[in-house]
Amino acid sequence: MENKRFWLLTGGVALSTLGIYAQKVNEKPNIIYIMCDDMGYGDLGCYGQKYIRTPHLDRMASEGMLFTQAYAGSPVSAPSRASFMTGQHSGHCEVRGNKEYWRNAPKVAYGENQEFSLVGQHPYDPEHVVLPEIMKDYGYTTGMFGKWAGGYEGSVSTPDKRGIDEYYGYICQFQAHLYYPNFLNRYSRSAGDTAVTRVILEENIKYPMYGKDYFKRPQYSADMIHQEALKWLDAQDGKQPFFGIFTYTLPHAELAQPEDSILEGYKQKFFVDKTWGGQEGSRYNPSVHTHAQFAGMITRLDHYVGEVLAKLKEKGLDENTIVIFTSDNGPHEEGGADPTFFGRDGKLRGLKRQCYEGGIRVPFIVRWPGKVAAGSVSDHQCAFYDLMPTFCELAGVKDYVKKYRNKKKKETDYFDGISFVPTLLGRDNQVKHDFLYWEFNETDQIGVRMGDWKMVVKKGKPFLYNLATDIHEDNDVAAGHPDIVAQMKEIIRAQHTPNPYFFVTLPDFD
Repeated sequence: MENKRFWLLTGGVALSTLGIYAQKVNEKPNIIYIMCDDMGYGDLGCYGQKYIRTPHLDRMASEGMLFTQAYAGSPVSAPSRASFMTGQHSGHCEVRGNKEYWRNAPKVAYGENQEFSLVGQHPYDPEHVVLPEIMKDYGYTTGMFGKWAGGYEGSVSTPDKRGIDEYYGYICQFQAHLYYPNFLNRYSRSAGDTAVTRVILEENIKYPMYGKDYFKRPQYSADMIHQEALKWLDAQDGKQPFFGIFTYTLPHAELAQPEDSILEGYKQKFFVDKTWGGQEGSRYNPSVHTHAQFAGMITRLDHYVGEVLAKLKEKGLDENTIVIFTSDNGPHEEGGADPTFFGRDGKLRGLKRQCYEGGIRVPFIVRWPGKVAAGSVSDHQCAFYDLMPTFCELAGVKDYVKKYRNKKKKETDYFDGISFVPTLLGRDNQVKHDFLYWEFNETDQIGVRMGDWKMVVKKGKPFLYNLATDIHEDNDVAAGHPDIVAQMKEIIRAQHTPNPYFFVTLPDFD
């Protein structure tokens, strides 16, 4: 069928040459990875959401594969993104929490606004490879648009130093709490940039960062970041494979967006709504119509995804591009968000920052026309650290662990993922995890999944659940299954490595 299509398009040119060309193209598909921010498992129509319109993502699911047991790398932003970038779970990764580097930095002035002179989070280990570096090695051009959160400004780990050709967005996730910020960050190899710089938003800084006049700011970061992503996509000509990482900040708080038809429609839908008083220290401005704001942010995000898919079709890149959509962790309550109202956890227990299912099980949709079966649903258990081996297999990287293990500088360089390409392509040779693993220092929790068994360790105390019969993790059955508890404790003993920046309380080992 593919050769027939080429024959028709070329007016009957010899198929042997075109067939070889098509095969070479298909060996290295383009990859677009879209990771939104704080979207719960049940926030999309295709996952059961009743109140929020998500037509483009619902269609993406109908044209591709919807995963029901896909997991983030962590229940919070920076370490979850680190798991994706490094192919490591949070017992091995350098970044295991939202450690900030702006708190004691001197202030600088943008108009009348006082801003931090240094912003960002704990950097990725420079001695461990990250995904964009691998993709660059294998001929891909790389672009990232949105939240970085993998190192502070000027650190050893910023986009310019970690394999990114074009970047536009927020280096610092705390800065991303403002949707109308004082500045964004940019790195453009094509424009001759030598490092990440700040792009001052001159129209925004005419107004204060907090209070009623804040909403006079006209430069909405989510739209600006999306437009840069589309511009980068538009520049792709199909001659070089591309790897795009679109880390949109929607629907993370603050609850703020332009007063357009999307928001107005939800204000009419949720006529009786809530207000929220604001939290200046967290950079969350007061919000009215909080339900309308949250729903509007998800529909706006859905519109962005629709424009990405449309751009691929417009450029004739649709069939050779695999697109993945997911969220960095479970739903949040910051800024006036109301997960209870929307049933956002998809019947799962827990929210962002918790190792219960609601904090780590996320929506995950994959679309690749002609390769991933349309309308398929998979219960394969995977986590963000599986994306490195998956993308390596798609890019033709043979034995990525052997190639990228840093034997010279690291006694042990961990790679924890398993490629799920067989699942995507409908093959029956998918290798499965014996367990999945998470730990998170801020709430002092550890999570382990082993088949249908799920253990959550809170401040050193283990709780055991059988997800086959107790998806909401209500009934602790640890006392009745000491053998399972012992097995999972051994997993924790083997998988946790000490980290001087992030601490969790381990369970007692018998």
